[in-house]
Formats: sequence, structure tokens, C-alpha cells
Amino acid sequence: MKILLLGGTGLVGKQVLLSLLFYPQIKKVIVWARHFETTSKSNLPIEVVKATWEDFQSGKVSVPNDIDAVFCCLGTTIGKAGSQEKFREIDFDYPLLAARQAKEKKIPGFYIITAMGSDASSSIFYNRVKGELEKELQNLHFPFLGIFRPSLLIGDRQEVRMGEKIGEIVGSIIPFGFLGLKKYKPIPAEYVAKSMIYSLLNDKPKSEPNPVVKIYENDILWEIGKDHSF
Repeated sequence: MKILLLGGTGLVGKQVLLSLLFYPQIKKVIVWARHFETTSKSNLPIEVVKATWEDFQSGKVSVPNDIDAVFCCLGTTIGKAGSQEKFREIDFDYPLLAARQAKEKKIPGFYIITAMGSDASSSIFYNRVKGELEKELQNLHFPFLGIFRPSLLIGDRQEVRMGEKIGEIVGSIIPFGFLGLKKYKPIPAEYVAKSMIYSLLNDKPKSEPNPVVKIYENDILWEIGKDHSF
């Protein structure tokens, strides 16, 4: 199988790439990035396309025809983006642009990370944008669309996100499972990555007019991540 990975330099994207090394079914991963380095000594071929989203928008680069799936791990925060408009561009416009082109090229699977609480009618801007994106993606009718809704992510970032850091601390001291709040528990990025690959290998796309949409909530991501350790 050949995969196009978007957001391969981010927290989950890095874990996706690392996790893919353990699956012999994966023969090639294409990564789009401005700057990307890999120290992997695996036999997994990694093709790095050094490009910007402006290159994609202008047609200088495009979704390949011969891939089996797109993994979209793009995401930022309003604080890092600098404005709601820029946040929407990164978390809505870019993924949707890639998805539309993947659909045009008849790519059978599109797998994307959104967020717990995604809701197109939400009064919370972040959740509303994520929900609107999910709705647009479902309207494209991919043979298979996998939507992954993690809670706060745990992992090593280059930048510190205070909300996630607090969530990680709280998650380490509160017995979420005991309280019946497991679906809210902060989750390791590795578990989300493993869940995306699990879905790729186990959820079979169907031909139109019966496309499949599968939503993985945070508690399910936990279960898959814990049960599929290397």
C-alpha cells in the first residue's frame, strides 16, 4: 500500500510515520513538507516532497494517482496560527483542498484527525471549524472516510501548548476510567497514529453509492492504541 501523509512533521504525523515502519503491508509513504528529515534506517521507502501549500494551490504539486489513502494530520491552534482566519485556512481549507483532489483522482480512502467535540453547529469556533470540515468531507462520498476525534494530545512537541500540558498533568492523576469519563482522557499521539493505521488495514472501502464513514471517538482510540503495541 502507498500512503500520502499530510502533516508529517507534526505530533501525530511523526508517530504515523514511525508506526508505519512496523507494517509490511505499507510499501511507500509520500510526505509533503517545507522541511523534513528522517533518520529512519528502515527499508520503508519515504519520498519527501518539499513543497508549500501555495505550491499545491497553484498546481505545482498534486495528490498522486497511484496511492491507496491520504492520511491528513494537519492541525494548529488559533494562538499559533495568529488569527481565526489563518487557523481556518490551515485546519479547514488545506485538508478540504487535498480531499477534493483525492476524490477527483479516485483515491479510495481518506483518514483525518479532527477533534473531540467537533460540531458544525457549535458556538465554539474551534469545534465548529472541525465539524464543518467533517461535514464537507462526508459530502465528498469517499469509498472510505475515517474521522479520528482525539481529546488533548500527549507527546513531545517542539512548542508547548499550555492546554495540552495541563490536560496531560490532569490525565495522569485522575482515574478517568473509574469516573466513566474515559472518552475525555488526554491521549498519547502514538495511540491516534496506531488507530489510523488499524483503520487503514481493517476498514474496507466500499463502492459508491454505499460509501463508508467511520468515526473513532477518543475512548475507542485508547482501546486500539493500548491493544496494538509493538
